[in-house]
Amino acid sequence: MEISSILQGGYHHPLSRSWQGRRQLTKSMFMYPIFITDDPNASVEIPSLPGQRRWGVNRLQEFLGPLVQKGLTSVILFGVPLKCEKDSRGTPADDPSGPVIQAIKRLRTLYPSLYIACDVCLCEYTSHGHCGFLHQDGTINTEPSVERLAEVALNYALAGAHCVAPSDMMDGRIKAIKRKLIEAGLGNRCTLMSYSAKFASSLYGPFRDAAGSAPAFGDRKCYQLPPPAKGLAKRAILRDATEGADIIMVKPALPYLDVIADAAELIPNHPIACYQVSGEFAMIHAGAKAGVYELKTMAFEAAESMVRAGAGIILSYFTPEFLEWLSA
Repeated sequence: MEISSILQGGYHHPLSRSWQGRRQLTKSMFMYPIFITDDPNASVEIPSLPGQRRWGVNRLQEFLGPLVQKGLTSVILFGVPLKCEKDSRGTPADDPSGPVIQAIKRLRTLYPSLYIACDVCLCEYTSHGHCGFLHQDGTINTEPSVERLAEVALNYALAGAHCVAPSDMMDGRIKAIKRKLIEAGLGNRCTLMSYSAKFASSLYGPFRDAAGSAPAFGDRKCYQLPPPAKGLAKRAILRDATEGADIIMVKPALPYLDVIADAAELIPNHPIACYQVSGEFAMIHAGAKAGVYELKTMAFEAAESMVRAGAGIILSYFTPEFLEWLSA
């Protein structure tokens, strides 16, 4: 046998196996998505997302305190308005008394070192459930949509968010948000993380159940990317990087590992994030429950595939478990 044929000597031991990965999973890679509702005392289970709940601002300390002690470094906030009056422009999105802005201020006080990102979108707050303003025929009206999204992002930054993350997929919103931040003197004090390659996936169902963000009619296929659209994803990644995004995100993660790898190659000097979405999380739980695999083993395999593809930031509902697992 040729000398070059012998590979197993390099990974026969648990430690040498760990050396075969160019990057190892760390706690700081994980950003935890949090659902904040407008009932300040809420702690409501989300049946389709195992172990996840909607939280009110008055319950955040009891929920996040133990996780911060275990090494939680970042969260991303999603507003879940249940009591407010929604309208066509998503007015409640940046209501100063609304759940997101209240949560930003509470978390900045409770945990000064915790990195707080905010999802920026209108779908949870509009009466029609779409991510932007609409023409009378129901199609997207881009320019006022972008202006409103930039306004919401700025108000989150002014409230104290360290990062704003537009997930709407409207054309040109990265440039508009960056300009707003710069004009307000926050261009160098607030990170802009773009959901650049967000696909029209079948894996968002549990999230829409959690956030109450399903569209009242139609779908989002005219602005979220078609699943086969590799070239379009590359164009969106390059556009958003050029428009001023500080971090590029791919969503979902596991079905789009090739796009994560493309992003890492296209923009090697940008951090690459990916979102292990609600459907991915629920599927891993369902498979473990059915005895297909062991939950922890599969969760690690999935997360490690994302890092192997090129991601350095993983938005995941498994974050609390990884804080435990990575301490063992």
